[in-house]
Amino acid sequence: MSVSMRDVDPAFQGAGQKAEINLSVTLLFFLQTTALKNGVLRHDIHYWLGKDTSQDEAGTAAIKTVELDAALGGRAVQYREVQGHETEKFLSYFKPCIIPQEGGVASGFKHAEAEEHQTRLYVPFARSSLNHDDIFILDTDSKIFQFNGSNSSIQERAKALEVVQYVKDTYHDGKCEIAAIEDGKLMADADTGEFWGLFGGFAPLPRKTNADEPKSTHIVPYKLFCVEKGDAVPMEADSLRRELLDTHRCYILDCDAEVFVWMGRSTSLNGRKAASTAVDELLRGLDRSKSHIIRVIEGFETVLFRSKFNSWPQKTNVAVTEDGRGKVAALLKRQGVNVRGLLKAEPPKEETQLYIDCTGVLQVWRVDGQQKILLPASDQSKFYSGDCYIFHYSYPGEEKEEHLIGTWFGKQSVEARFYEGHEPLQFFAIFQSFIVFKGGLSKGYKNYISEKELSDDTYVEDGLALFRVQGSGPDNMQAIQVEPVASSLNSSYCYILLSGSFVFTWSGNLTTSEDQELVERQLDLIKPNMQSKLQKEGAESEQFWDLLGGKSEYPSQKIARGAENDPHLFSCTLSKGDLKVTEVYNFNQDDLMTEDIFILDCHSDIYVWVGQQVESKNKMNALNIAEKFLESDFLLEKVSLQAPIYIVIEGSEPTFFTRFFTWDSSKSLMHGNSFQRKLAILKNGGTPLLDKPKRRTPVSYSGRSIAPEKSQRSRSMSFSPDRVRVRGRSPAFNALAATFENSNARNLSTPPPMVRKLYPKSVTPDSEKLASRSAAIAALSAGFEKPALPRGLTIPRSPKVSPETSKPKSEAISRQNSVETSKLKPETIQEDVKEDEAEDDEGLPIYPYDRLKTTSTDPAADIDITKRETYLSSVEFKEKFGMPKDAFYKLPKWKQNKLKMALHLF
Repeated sequence: MSVSMRDVDPAFQGAGQKAEINLSVTLLFFLQTTALKNGVLRHDIHYWLGKDTSQDEAGTAAIKTVELDAALGGRAVQYREVQGHETEKFLSYFKPCIIPQEGGVASGFKHAEAEEHQTRLYVPFARSSLNHDDIFILDTDSKIFQFNGSNSSIQERAKALEVVQYVKDTYHDGKCEIAAIEDGKLMADADTGEFWGLFGGFAPLPRKTNADEPKSTHIVPYKLFCVEKGDAVPMEADSLRRELLDTHRCYILDCDAEVFVWMGRSTSLNGRKAASTAVDELLRGLDRSKSHIIRVIEGFETVLFRSKFNSWPQKTNVAVTEDGRGKVAALLKRQGVNVRGLLKAEPPKEETQLYIDCTGVLQVWRVDGQQKILLPASDQSKFYSGDCYIFHYSYPGEEKEEHLIGTWFGKQSVEARFYEGHEPLQFFAIFQSFIVFKGGLSKGYKNYISEKELSDDTYVEDGLALFRVQGSGPDNMQAIQVEPVASSLNSSYCYILLSGSFVFTWSGNLTTSEDQELVERQLDLIKPNMQSKLQKEGAESEQFWDLLGGKSEYPSQKIARGAENDPHLFSCTLSKGDLKVTEVYNFNQDDLMTEDIFILDCHSDIYVWVGQQVESKNKMNALNIAEKFLESDFLLEKVSLQAPIYIVIEGSEPTFFTRFFTWDSSKSLMHGNSFQRKLAILKNGGTPLLDKPKRRTPVSYSGRSIAPEKSQRSRSMSFSPDRVRVRGRSPAFNALAATFENSNARNLSTPPPMVRKLYPKSVTPDSEKLASRSAAIAALSAGFEKPALPRGLTIPRSPKVSPETSKPKSEAISRQNSVETSKLKPETIQEDVKEDEAEDDEGLPIYPYDRLKTTSTDPAADIDITKRETYLSSVEFKEKFGMPKDAFYKLPKWKQNKLKMALHLF
């Protein structure tokens, strides 16, 4: 649509140049401009009609809205708001409430300037206005009363207190008393007596009669109209399909509660104005003047509009003209306004910030039928596509130790949902170096391929294997085994090709030196001490192509991760298997009610927030709610069913969740329901009243804090009897551990919570019993309830450790075919070892090689674990590395690390 700025009201010149809220009192316009993560500016136009607005004024406002959209480039969503019937989206801009003033322009949206404070109920001030279903606020000179109808919910009462806070701050300068009046409570206390005294004394409120009950509603079929010459002409259609809408026309879709006007991109400005007039006349004739009217432009339809159609393509080929936007941008640029995002959207940037501490403690178990196997440190980052894994990662939070418990399901794992290929950044960060092999080691996988008569393609060291190497650096790198064929290659990645004694590394033309360094690092983990032959794209040897079965075409575009979109918050209710959600617009922390479950949808990740006051049965359904949410696709974004799901419990919110809010952790520590908490804050002048929590005492190591320095990224793989107490565990981990526990015998191969040490130490695990995979998943959800665990589950008792134990002990564990359960004695680390070590020329203490390597059973204390080699004597350094120190430090960094890894010093 070509729009001349002469057709646009001058008042709209320069509108929408930045993310802001604009309000034109004269025409009662409201323009919300939001900057999305991809740089695009999204415009929502609302025009508000007061109860005394005339028909002519309403018609003029509708036409002016179309003009304002034209000034913004013809892509804004337009809403008609009627006083007392506003949309939730509009009300969210004015949290906690709108209090319209009597009169016209002179008093609209302004506070009344009365000489004396006027007592008001915000409805007709009479006892007959009160009822049992709603909440009422009575504002007097010295006190604000909140009357809670007996049928109102806790959440409604809590939300009403936000209005009380607003009235207190706005009309009383924050200085007045607050009183909560309960419906049905007699004159027992002074506040209740004072409240009813204002109404002339107490009298019971009448109950609803049959006439007062809302009339039964039936589903009204949607009606589609085509606007022709200013009239709405009904259209006959068996079902609503996108193909019914012509880009050269305007249409009206009557959905009873909402009425939509769809305007094709090729329609004229006058045509759009005519459609706005037609929908007003249509509703006036149906006596539905208070219905919501929402106008959308072709190519920028809302989710709500698209959901009304039986079929709507994910992407539509719509030619979006930039004429209007270009003219507005040029005008703004001359005025010195930054127009970035108004002309052209920038591609979304990939999220790289982790929002999680990577110096914590990691444990990984592989699920094998009815058993679980604790993986040693050397195998913790080596997964198989046919298997399932459970991991527990504990790390230092802002005020306490945090825990992340999760499950990873390979693409070929049996009876499980899939995760492989959709891991979040935090997952890769805590594993740092991650390898996925084809096939599997578990009985479930072996049985599956046997039943399906499939070939077993499990990775074997001497077999043919191709790995794609990816990642952002040494602390975040992955090697994924792919099909050993040429079509698996990609010019944006490096690869490792193995076949018996042959090792090739292949670098695509679009890779960097950093990518090539990752190949060397991953090769040392997959095939240590092997010499590789470098193959550059376009200069490969015949032997290389022969191993891949010959040349073929392959892609060059990098595999893109699902971008993190602007977050959407939904309140969730699961009833009889049906999930009902309600979006919360312009959300903040106060919208999270402790009695409810919420989903934060970021497209690439799904967070399920579970309040402390949620019923036990609903807590156990948290994962089920998330899966149903993905299946329902409420935002019509085709979100992958394999998207990562986080279950977040109130009071234990991780940083990568709270970053979406302005977060006050003290609010999560309050006790009571939502209403009690907010009432306590309100009466305390806006400050949360907390029961003093028992603060966690940091475990010290040799008189020092156990937290490593910021520069040290290594984590401990060891555990110590000093931390056998269960206090550090989260409820979910207790339930998970209990699931693995035999009903007759304590499973000692499940380690107690571990202390973060500065030196890696691995423990060889034993085979042990494991409940079924489904039971483990159920335990994750069941563990959200603190007072009780699922039937048959108990909190595992930590093994008793003799205080006399002072020297490290290790125990060889043998596995027999019968998979006998053996008790594993926990290793200990001697805490206060004092020796007279020699020093080198730089003043650093000298330790023998056996105490510096990562597999040492007697690790040296107080060293920088990123520079273990510096503590070797000059003689032993040359003996191990084959060169003096000065020659070693002249080598490239990747070469140094490669040599250190071969000697277990990295």
